[in-house]
Amino acid sequence: MALWFLRGLRRGVVTTGYPAVVDAWARTLPTPPAFDPRQLTTELVDELADLCPSGALSRDPQNLVLDIGRCSACGLCNARAGGAARPSAAFELTATSRGRLVVHVPIEGAAP
Repeated sequence: MALWFLRGLRRGVVTTGYPAVVDAWARTLPTPPAFDPRQLTTELVDELADLCPSGALSRDPQNLVLDIGRCSACGLCNARAGGAARPSAAFELTATSRGRLVVHVPIEGAAP
């Protein structure tokens, strides 16, 4: 850290380049869920929304609403939803506006 600080003092603002290859350890990071709309039912979505500790999941009349900005990637929804949810493997999550972090997933599954 000290060397970067000294280099910055000598040369001015210095940034490092973005890695060209993703490190192997990054694939093991917890990530927000990805949902299969065909397996989602309103009952399952309501259950997942109640289960979510960060409040990242909710439901509007025809969609599961996932707020990626609130998701802590705890994995509870993946464990409960079975095949309807899986880790997304998306660990680089940025957006130019807050609204772009909110995803609407259609509920297409039939009630049991």
